[in-house]
Amino acid sequence: MAEMDITSIKQRFGIIGNNEAMNRALEIAAKVAPTDLTVLVTGESGVGKEYFPQVIHTLSTRKHNRYIAVNCGAIPEGTIDSELFGHEKGAFTGATESRKGYFEEADGGTIFLDEVGELPLSTQVRLLRVLQTGEFIRVGSAKVQKTNVRVVAATNSNLREAISSGKFREDLFFRLSTVPITVPPLRERKEDIHLLFRKFASDVAVQYHMPAISLDMAAKAMLENYYWRGNIRQLKNVAEQISAIEESRVITAEVLSRYLPHEATGSQMVAGDSERTSHIDERELLYKFLLDMKNDMNEIKQMLRSMGLQTAPHTAHPAEPSYAALLPSHDTQSSVEEPMYADSEDVTYQAPEQPSRPQTKEQMQREAILRALRNNGGRRKEAAEELFMSERTLYRKIKELGINE
Repeated sequence: MAEMDITSIKQRFGIIGNNEAMNRALEIAAKVAPTDLTVLVTGESGVGKEYFPQVIHTLSTRKHNRYIAVNCGAIPEGTIDSELFGHEKGAFTGATESRKGYFEEADGGTIFLDEVGELPLSTQVRLLRVLQTGEFIRVGSAKVQKTNVRVVAATNSNLREAISSGKFREDLFFRLSTVPITVPPLRERKEDIHLLFRKFASDVAVQYHMPAISLDMAAKAMLENYYWRGNIRQLKNVAEQISAIEESRVITAEVLSRYLPHEATGSQMVAGDSERTSHIDERELLYKFLLDMKNDMNEIKQMLRSMGLQTAPHTAHPAEPSYAALLPSHDTQSSVEEPMYADSEDVTYQAPEQPSRPQTKEQMQREAILRALRNNGGRRKEAAEELFMSERTLYRKIKELGINE
């Protein structure tokens, strides 16, 4: 694929940047477009995966037929089969008439299945049949119908892990990933971050008839070294917020930092791998444990006050355990401000005659993980979000610490 062709694709679809990995992804999309091969687009949330099925459809021979995008994660499990494959009148309560599904509507065109990893297993069986034979059956019907649809799927989840846990069919995975395309996260496109920011700031300026904001050198460096969990979507939100709120049109690093969550700032977050380094995972887990402990103390204090009891005066006691001493030491500045744990209203307990032995780092990590799992009903994805770590890292920690929940 010639460089000019990639440039024209970017101009046509409004894709900004010169990152090599992004260019490679666009090159694969352009090469596979004239075929009918199934494509699986992977990447984190907010990286722009939705552009690739559009590129593939527009550059294919199906471009004059329908293009339908379906967010599989937004459709309830009880209606997903009806939405995708249609239903007959009387097939279920509320089915007052027959209805075509997306695969029937998109016959001859392209269907984009976003968040395909959220499909229930029963629907995965139906989808596999369509991919293998081009056949489907409406809900409530016994008639087999044919469709000629090109499928492009996308996911921000790890389908191999979903296969291991029995949530996704391996045969469907191989059917969908005939041609895999990986979209890089924003933190791996450092040379594109400022270009994207300027584009978003310019768009706001044009829309609301105001001068566009710009960044000084320190702010630009901070922007490029930020972790960007939300990727391009988060970057756009930040540019729009600053444009609307700040009066000065030249943004300093101090001003920019107000719009960036502090727990993800710092050069230590920008590693070559998308996973955070191990010592940062452990430190944040310990901070989470101590924050939960502080919240528990405040709840006990409120309970004592409601009972008419007074808490002990806030005085240091030589026998009190020092929780700060349990934190791992690092030469680099912490990504979480320590003062957030200081509170003059905190309950101070009288030290017991025989103070208990302080917990080890592993015990604190284990307790924090168990608490998060219980708070989220054992759902590891939600627990990982509560602990500010990736789901993959949580799986590793659970295995290391021998947690069975």
